[in-house]
Amino acid sequence: MMKSALFPQVAEVNISPLSDIDLDLVQLLSLAHDPKAGAVVLFSGEVRDNSIGKTVNYLDYEAHESMASKMIASIVEEAAKRWHLTKALAQHRTGKVMSGESAVVVITCSPHRKEAYAANRYIIDRIKHEVPIWKCEYFSDGTKEWGGNCSCQKITGDANKHVYEFEG
Repeated sequence: MMKSALFPQVAEVNISPLSDIDLDLVQLLSLAHDPKAGAVVLFSGEVRDNSIGKTVNYLDYEAHESMASKMIASIVEEAAKRWHLTKALAQHRTGKVMSGESAVVVITCSPHRKEAYAANRYIIDRIKHEVPIWKCEYFSDGTKEWGGNCSCQKITGDANKHVYEFEG
């Protein structure tokens, strides 16, 4: 559970960084509103209906749950301190996620938009590249493909070298 003095309202509802049920974007957004924040940025990572030239039916996410939960909470807390956020939260799905559904949500709040955007991008990039979450894409032709949560190896040639958007 994400618990921090920085996020008292979020901690009160005991939001887990991982969820095996549909992510409720409306509920998560309602928890993020803060009178101290002039900016609320919501990122929702959606399952596309296509990948590598094939039609995607759904994705199946697996995670090293205890490690992934701790890492997501730590990444969010680090971003909150670095960008002086008033609130921040992140939640990632596990299990079967259909095309068009949300697989991950990051919400950041700050007095100004620059910090909220920067922190949001930082959180999603780190979750995608570092947290032990794996996905299997199930295609309409009956095939499937396992992979990590990122495709940086195709760019860098090294599974351990990532391209972070927040660095550029």
